[in-house]
Amino acid sequence: MSESLVIPCPHCNGLSRIPHERLGDNPRCGRCKEQVLLGKPFDLTQASYANQIKGDLPLLVDVWASWCGPCQAFAPTFQQAAGQLVGRARLAKLDSEANQQLSAQLGIRSIPSLLLFKNGKEVARQSGALPLQQLLAWLKSQGI
Repeated sequence: MSESLVIPCPHCNGLSRIPHERLGDNPRCGRCKEQVLLGKPFDLTQASYANQIKGDLPLLVDVWASWCGPCQAFAPTFQQAAGQLVGRARLAKLDSEANQQLSAQLGIRSIPSLLLFKNGKEVARQSGALPLQQLLAWLKSQGI
């Protein structure tokens, strides 16, 4: 019997149990039938936060704002990282302006900020935009 991972769906926030060896097969949510692992960042909101930080795959959150130049410059790098980390981590974007209460709850003081969650808990934080290789190296140092 293979080990299954519990992964929150980025569409409906339902939890899907996916066998580890099936992570590369574009698994679909048992509830809404949408793809669970997107290969691109999804939007994180106050409403979805509590469900999305759960699960067995780490969640990397990019906290950004539309008026922030470094945030805009970092967006393509974050997109690239999402494509490279499918099955190892999920990537989400949190608009700090649209989700001010959650940003305050998370103690966001500067943007862009990267927050890494494992098993429902924040385990690492990095401020500022990083080049792709530096981002991947930081994640590797975090066990991703």
